[in-house]
Amino acid sequence: MDTASMANGIGGTGGVDLRDALRTLAERHGSGLRALEDLLTQMPISPDEALAQLAVQCHMQPVTMQALNALQPDFDVVPFVEATTRLCICFREAEDSAGGRGLLFVIADPLDRRTRGSIEQRMRARPAVPYRWALASIGDITAWLAVREKDVRAMDSLAFDQTTQHAADPASLALTLQGISNDDSAVVRLLNSTIYDALKMMASDIHLECRAHGLMIKCRVDGVLTVVGRVEGRDVADQVLSRVKVISELDIAERRVPQDGRFKAVYAGREIDFRVSIMPNQFGEDAVLRILDRYQLSQASGGLTLEALGFQQEDTRFMRTVAAMPYGMLLVTGPTGSGKTTTLYAILTEINDGLEKIVTIEDPVEYQLGDILQIPVNEAKGLTFARGLRSILRHDPDKIMVGEIRDPETAQIAVQAALTGHQVFTTVHANNVFDVIGRFTNMDVDPYSFVSALNGVIAQRLLRQCCPDCVAEDTVDADALARSGIDPDTAGGYLFRRGMGCAACRGSGYRGRRAVAEALRMDDELRQLLSERAPLMQIKAAAFRQGMKTLRSAAVKLVRQGETTLEEINRVTMVD
Repeated sequence: MDTASMANGIGGTGGVDLRDALRTLAERHGSGLRALEDLLTQMPISPDEALAQLAVQCHMQPVTMQALNALQPDFDVVPFVEATTRLCICFREAEDSAGGRGLLFVIADPLDRRTRGSIEQRMRARPAVPYRWALASIGDITAWLAVREKDVRAMDSLAFDQTTQHAADPASLALTLQGISNDDSAVVRLLNSTIYDALKMMASDIHLECRAHGLMIKCRVDGVLTVVGRVEGRDVADQVLSRVKVISELDIAERRVPQDGRFKAVYAGREIDFRVSIMPNQFGEDAVLRILDRYQLSQASGGLTLEALGFQQEDTRFMRTVAAMPYGMLLVTGPTGSGKTTTLYAILTEINDGLEKIVTIEDPVEYQLGDILQIPVNEAKGLTFARGLRSILRHDPDKIMVGEIRDPETAQIAVQAALTGHQVFTTVHANNVFDVIGRFTNMDVDPYSFVSALNGVIAQRLLRQCCPDCVAEDTVDADALARSGIDPDTAGGYLFRRGMGCAACRGSGYRGRRAVAEALRMDDELRQLLSERAPLMQIKAAAFRQGMKTLRSAAVKLVRQGETTLEEINRVTMVD
């Protein structure tokens, strides 16, 4: 029987035995899960209705996502790792009138005899515990497991034995599950599994925070911190921080002052850099591990083009216009993690036609650009931004990228380079395009020289987008609109949407980020106002007459188009 015949049969009066149809497709596909997906999509009724009929025919209870969220899992019977592999979850049912509690096994593939046989053999050791089977969709089980994965990580499946803490080679990081589980040191296993999980989540930072009773572990994913684990015991917390110092080549005896270091690890066949910052607190020390994954950067940026980063068309046009100028300075500003370096990489990739010499100095080199000379800062050896920039100017460059301007000396050299015929691209930390002026003034850069060299400023942020797989229309009340600075009378034209949470977005409702920006292009009026240190209101008025759009207006535009939520833009941008 082919799929079309099955579809016609189920639509008839008597229907069709979906178990037989599923077995036929499973023989053809060689996979029960693939057969199930094929069967449900080809039926003339909804997948939920077809799954409910299949569950009844297989003598199982159909279970929805709402029901899964209301149940309490039992990972002692089916561990989380096994549940993820087999798509089978064990839940504890509510107590019956006699005070007993049974188990409910929810499975995605009713033909998976291997999983069912394994579970039934396991339950023979518990003859007094009743159990039954239920059927849920593959998507619902995967989404439920993705949400629970925030609390249950690979580190939880590795027994942390505080009595086995042997010394390990500080130069080796086995970032595979097999390598982690085979390591003799419990501290090394804990740290390596934490790093492994963070890379799997595509996190940008790992936070290890010493608390009064142990260690708190957090990861920053898409700009938002998530607690991924807690480890009890102050001794354990101190040993984990000491391990971080060892692999980062820091002084393990120094606990009173901040320290900065770095290390490298190999994951999925590629080398990844980690920038480490350690700082003392009242309970011990905190560590932040910044993940610099070149592969993740190239994949996320879609080939390093400005369109792939999500900028509005007018912002893309502005950046390309300024980047094409023969000399001057383009500044990209924003907080840490706002995508400034990625934007500069995209600009350099687009303007690199092989006719000009492009040199960068970075700390560290986050992504390797073809046919571009890239110099990593090495402060331990005396190669600072300022010293490297002086050397670059003696190598006859046409365009220069300075990873970050941190000190007065680097700022002054960069401005002089822009004034003497070079095109300079750089980043600086500031909240908006107007705060950049104050940052350079505080670094003792002459205002007239600075505004003469400056061609334009881009201030940017990254906003999480609604997950396209689970996005749905949403309603927003008047109070939320008022808090967001949106007139309720004009909100009728907005397409309010939000993600409901699914496996693709790990239950968060958001998947991926895109850039929003405000762009300030320098003209004679602005240069004069800035060099004369005119009041900020006067400078802003001139910029708005020029047509500048604020970060907030760019963010609100995405809400209007249904690409993100009010909560997200309120988290990232200020109300004008």
